[in-house]
Amino acid sequence: MPAGPDERLRALEDAGAIRELIARYGPLADAGDSVGVAALWTRDGEYDVGGFHVARGRAEIAALIEGEVHRSLMAQGCAHVLSAPAITLAGDAAVAVNHSVLLRKVDDGFEAWRVSANRWELARTSEGWRVAKRLNRPLDGGPEARALFKS
Repeated sequence: MPAGPDERLRALEDAGAIRELIARYGPLADAGDSVGVAALWTRDGEYDVGGFHVARGRAEIAALIEGEVHRSLMAQGCAHVLSAPAITLAGDAAVAVNHSVLLRKVDDGFEAWRVSANRWELARTSEGWRVAKRLNRPLDGGPEARALFKS
């Protein structure tokens, strides 16, 4: 934690804004709000969904939400659930790591369809904090996902 009260207050405000930004992702994705999801990223931001796709820029990120896979999940019932992030601040940049679970409706219940590690690289912009890059890797027992938590 920074030494002075002004720096501590700014760090607390920054961490709160980043938590809020990450918390918005799931509800926006579940609502199918592709524009809202894309707006969480910087204009040239990147969303790297391991084993699926790398989207670069807001238009490609929006296209993930508008795509057949996501629309199919929404049609059957799904929920994007994200854990509270651990945040490391560095001035106008930050890194946050957390878990995400994509639940899909099956019969009368839900099952975990994708459980992942996430690394969010964030930047302070004129629009506020935005995602510069998100790495999402399935926790499938391999080292790639676990490595995201070590950064």
